[in-house]
Amino acid sequence: QIIALRKWKSQKSKYFCIRMNFETEISRRRTFGIISHPDAGKTTLTEKLLLFGGAIQEAGAVKSNKIKKTATSDFMEIERQRGISVATSVLAFHYKDKKINILDTPGHKDFAEDTFRTLTAVDSVIVVIDVAKGVEEQTEKLVEVCRMRNIPIIVFINKLDREGKDAFDLLDEVEQKLGFKVVPLSFPIGMGYDFQGIYNLWEKRLRLFNEGNKTQISDSIDFDNINDASLSDHIGEQAAGQLREDIELVTEVYPSFDPSAYLNGEQQPVFFGSALNNFGVQELLDAFIEIAPSPLAKKSEERLVNPDEKNFSGFVFKIHANMDPKHRDRLAFVKIVSGTFLRNTPYLHVRLDKKLKFSSPNAFFADRKEVVSTSFPGDIVGLHDTGNFKIGDTLTSGEELQFKGIPSFSPEHFRYINNADPMKAKQLAKGIDQLMDEGVAQLFTLDLNGRKVIGTVGALQFEVIQYRLEHEYGAKCSYENLNVHKACWIETPETNHPEYIDFARVKSKFLAKDKQGQQVFLADSAFSLQMTKEKYPALEFHATSEF
Repeated sequence: QIIALRKWKSQKSKYFCIRMNFETEISRRRTFGIISHPDAGKTTLTEKLLLFGGAIQEAGAVKSNKIKKTATSDFMEIERQRGISVATSVLAFHYKDKKINILDTPGHKDFAEDTFRTLTAVDSVIVVIDVAKGVEEQTEKLVEVCRMRNIPIIVFINKLDREGKDAFDLLDEVEQKLGFKVVPLSFPIGMGYDFQGIYNLWEKRLRLFNEGNKTQISDSIDFDNINDASLSDHIGEQAAGQLREDIELVTEVYPSFDPSAYLNGEQQPVFFGSALNNFGVQELLDAFIEIAPSPLAKKSEERLVNPDEKNFSGFVFKIHANMDPKHRDRLAFVKIVSGTFLRNTPYLHVRLDKKLKFSSPNAFFADRKEVVSTSFPGDIVGLHDTGNFKIGDTLTSGEELQFKGIPSFSPEHFRYINNADPMKAKQLAKGIDQLMDEGVAQLFTLDLNGRKVIGTVGALQFEVIQYRLEHEYGAKCSYENLNVHKACWIETPETNHPEYIDFARVKSKFLAKDKQGQQVFLADSAFSLQMTKEKYPALEFHATSEF
């Protein structure tokens, strides 16, 4: 009995150690997305965060849309050439004992669906705003998605070393256009040519901008009392007087920071800085690791899944084909929601109802990746995929779950795709097949003549597909315009239903199959679609294939 009792105590102690370690690992995680309008400095901010985390030694400079040194998070060749991000990059680094996972998203509206899906995988968001341009159209759309999901948001007002709008005017604009309740946690001292630094209200510190070398930051100076006369010695009498006025106004006009209101999406802290000059980024990062949430619970169709549950669950929010052109590898990005993901352990692929195991799950640092044995809630792992995964798929330890809120999009632009090099037909077919799985475009095959049609949400996607087919698969394609208003997936009582038979006969030249073989109606106008719906009430027309 004594031996049995000792064994039980040893096992219990071991269980508690494992449990404590598991909970510690969850509390260490911070998974967030960076969103903004194009050119607000999102990718540059990502780099500087990596720089502070010691993940990289030298940052790339992104200037005037021409890459001088390639931005670390832009690893696709076309991104290097265009100076824009066209795919979400997944990056990880450690900072002050925290494991930080960043998802750097495309800002351009033509790639917004990738950003929308990525927002399902983050626990918080940093919104980057250009000091000169203020709140722009794409920022409003992306913030709307975050607000719908109550994602905690921090605002970073960027490019303070350039002439821009007054800080208070910007704060008003952010509140009015984005519906935020802002709380400044840092405040600029001057702007543009007069920019001298920032006052960190979060830590009561002054950080001075070094005029001699704008890529260096002087040490911060503790200032519990900005009425101290020595403030003038650092920034001059006039700037010191203005700063005191500004800080007094901030404390009177804006509420004090409430961490629970921030976590509930009811309050948005604001930081000022210049990402390109590495300024104000450390203040943002230090506050972020303190206030941002560790991994949150996620809703599934069946129940709410908590991160500290013992059993593993996760979902695919992104697929990237041909990440390494030398190996033609295709990776499914999985956000871990609960439990521990272990290498070489079989997990249930819920949609296919089959067990899969993965010998080399990847963790990411831009274009470098490494095999990991264990991953925890909040982490993003890349799984090598031979075609098993679709966006939105769930992996679990055995429970049948389907996570909610992963959007699919109806294409808005359509073109015929033609093979421009008959010798490379096989490469073209393979390239199209793999790129369509990423969810950035959809492939339709016309029933009438078998011609291939590509549908995208943004017109710039056609250029990206054409470029990637040529440079990653060695296949050339050309496009022809096609007059299609909308693709509608058809739901019918049965295929021999009289209405469906008549519909298929009358609309035969507008019918196609998608990649999964589902019937699609390519309506040529809104009027035509409306008339078709009225003529065939037994048929249902859906804007997406998930119905």
